[in-house]
Amino acid sequence: MGPAPEGSFAFQRVVNVSRVQEFRYQMNFASKRLLRWGAVLSALLLVAAACGGDQDSDAPATDAASEPDELSGSIEVSGSSTVEPITALVAERFNAAHPGVGISVEGPGTGDGFQRFCAGETDISDASRAIKQTEIDACAEAGVEWVELKVAFDGVSVLTSPDNAAVGCLDTGDLYALVGPESEGFGSWSDANDLAGELAAAGLGGSGAPYPDAPLVITAPGEESGTFDAFVELALEEITEERGQDEPTRVDYQASANDNVIVDNVSSNPTSFGWVGFAFYVENSDVLKAIEIDGGAGCVAPSIQSIADESYPLSRALYIYVSLNRVAENPALGPFVDSYLGDGFSSVAEAGYVNLPDDEIAAAKTAWDSAR
Repeated sequence: MGPAPEGSFAFQRVVNVSRVQEFRYQMNFASKRLLRWGAVLSALLLVAAACGGDQDSDAPATDAASEPDELSGSIEVSGSSTVEPITALVAERFNAAHPGVGISVEGPGTGDGFQRFCAGETDISDASRAIKQTEIDACAEAGVEWVELKVAFDGVSVLTSPDNAAVGCLDTGDLYALVGPESEGFGSWSDANDLAGELAAAGLGGSGAPYPDAPLVITAPGEESGTFDAFVELALEEITEERGQDEPTRVDYQASANDNVIVDNVSSNPTSFGWVGFAFYVENSDVLKAIEIDGGAGCVAPSIQSIADESYPLSRALYIYVSLNRVAENPALGPFVDSYLGDGFSSVAEAGYVNLPDDEIAAAKTAWDSAR
């Protein structure tokens, strides 16, 4: 489903989040147009009433134009496709209250989002990982000042088809054997058996072997994605360093920045493999199977509870980064962030992610109040 025509609505969805969410936002676009025209019509009626009332009355006429919604302008958000559904819901609600503010939310990936953000092109950068030092340096060089605000927790969900009964739980050594840099060229699950044996002998995992003798069809995020970075950091990095490898993963798999492509490919192949953010798994759990992950304390499935208590080994934080330069220039940006850190937190669970505990919500609000 494509984006709405440019300029047709105050709030534009730029890329897909999920089929269900796309439909919802498309339906909401029409209501937002009605809201905007309703506000304009109300203002015109008030003006007409003021001008057409009893001109002999000593009571001052009401100037409807003196009390319009005070916010106008535009807000540009780019970055993580994982955080995008949360920001889109916040933007939807904010836009309903402030129809004069145009809000664009797109999700090309965390890395691509930081490139635009540090070039001064966006107001907010959604991120499914913390900003890297190279990105901090790029922002500093361009004079972009920012504040980091944690907004939710997520778990990287490792996926296969529900038809793949042979695979139910993997440890990080198994993940390395299947998609690490030394698995280049493996066309079947069983091709990774020998490597898993080496890892097991070195105490690095690989307890899920032997793997089935079946095609290993991988579709997963590419390097522009914060979900890719999180998977590498949480699942592979320690073993990659121990094995003296330079590349973070094998490169011979289908990489996609579109989570819906990953979901479609994994669900349509009986011996598939991939990974996405937790919300995309939940949204499509009828056609996907989440592989449990053993981080050393037994097999744990991704769930709201296991992500919240961090017993799921591939849990991570989600962030927004706000340009303080743009806050000074854009009168709508501060109120939008206020909304995000207020009622906007209700969008976290609605989008399928895990809410921050109260103390971390308070910390985010304090960081924002101190920086603005």
